[in-house]
Amino acid sequence: MRTILNVADAASHLVLDPSSALDIAAFLVDGVDLSPRAAIPSDGDPRIERALAGFLFTCGPDHIRHPEPVEARPGASYPLHGSLAGTPVSRAEMGGAGDFCTAVTEVDLACGGRAAIERLWQTDAAQRGVTLADRVVNTGTSAFAPMMMYHMNIAGRLLGDETRIESPSLDSGSLPWRFGEGESAHFCRPAVAREGWSEVTLAAMPGLAGGALCVRFSTDTLPFLQMWRCQRGGADVVSIEPASHRLARRPELTANGEFDLLQPGQSRGFSLSFAVS
Repeated sequence: MRTILNVADAASHLVLDPSSALDIAAFLVDGVDLSPRAAIPSDGDPRIERALAGFLFTCGPDHIRHPEPVEARPGASYPLHGSLAGTPVSRAEMGGAGDFCTAVTEVDLACGGRAAIERLWQTDAAQRGVTLADRVVNTGTSAFAPMMMYHMNIAGRLLGDETRIESPSLDSGSLPWRFGEGESAHFCRPAVAREGWSEVTLAAMPGLAGGALCVRFSTDTLPFLQMWRCQRGGADVVSIEPASHRLARRPELTANGEFDLLQPGQSRGFSLSFAVS
């Protein structure tokens, strides 16, 4: 059963998915769903296809992006986008006014460890805003390198020629939403922060009456802005993806000392927010 979290009114709300870490299956604004639904490409992993069709899914907490070998387990691989997607929550609790929801999701990691994701969703009706605070706790008996990336997936059907990506993290400060060349493109770059927070906006969306989606994220643990788009076959989606690590293979990240191990009992926090204006 999916959980409804009020954003502003009955026509503006989140549909949360307890069968997948309390990620966002749909984000409706004035009755318009921002999620891409079936307009997504297939990577051959059913749990990711289900997650990608929603507005937000969480990549991690042990790996992000495409599969790579597990260093300490010969023959084993980290799954596509990590171990969390498709994991049911262990427990969840809704606030009485429907403006916040907490959940704990316990997940077995590909490296053999175990982690808990303590999640808090909150909404602000006046701002049509949503905040997410995650705490990743190492509940296993061995250290692991936490990696997190949040995929916010927006339907291309809502965007037009006038829609642009605006962010101080971009060299020019602005890009057309159909950035790059060909049917699919992506980039990942250091996130420019002000007082510890970075911002990126999809502005002038005709499918939302010219409105904008603004995303903010804490660069303390999400220091990179990644974006991806795909207009191939029936796919039509663009994604805003705050990430914990740059776009590089695990051996390179390890060699450069870019993994900060989480010891048993230790935790790490990740935060973001988004709003439609």
